[in-house]
Amino acid sequence: MKKFILTLILFLPSVAVSQNEINNQTIFAAGCFWCIEYDFEKVKGVTSVVSGYTDGDTENPSYQDVGSGRSGHTEAIKVTYDPKLVSYNELLNIFWSNVDPFDNGGQFCDRGSQYRSGIYYLNNEQKLLAEKSKEKLNKSIVTPIKKASKFYPAEDYHQDFYKKNPLRYKSYRYGCGRDKRLKEVAKIIRASS
Repeated sequence: MKKFILTLILFLPSVAVSQNEINNQTIFAAGCFWCIEYDFEKVKGVTSVVSGYTDGDTENPSYQDVGSGRSGHTEAIKVTYDPKLVSYNELLNIFWSNVDPFDNGGQFCDRGSQYRSGIYYLNNEQKLLAEKSKEKLNKSIVTPIKKASKFYPAEDYHQDFYKKNPLRYKSYRYGCGRDKRLKEVAKIIRASS
């Protein structure tokens, strides 16, 4: 029996995260993670989007910790993607078109540092590409580009919220004025180009 178990263990797939997987991930913050999760999950080549928290001081923060603004974290998403189907530059373009990069007090109707926008790079290539994309847009952009810190997945009820609670999600997104403001931001960026 011991020989069988040892043989089984030797052939189990490894659960370690490879460097390739890390290179094919990125972290974005754009206000409510429900909305930005929705925006990225419909992108061809995106294989996973996880809502969570980053850029704070508290270990294993809860939604209540982050929502209070005391943990220092921001709501964010971790995107895993297939670079054969979607490039990091394309993901940056999607990010910029789904955020108000001129607002450093939160995003849309969500106010406070826990709703700030941000690009959190995982390697130097992402850093360079993110900085280049920001420079192209508008000199008034306040969205920071920072080295990623630890990412904590949000509670299960936040994952795929738009699928689990479609009416509540649509009501929130509309009521928050997100899409209306995104149209205004697009006009500002086009006018400055």
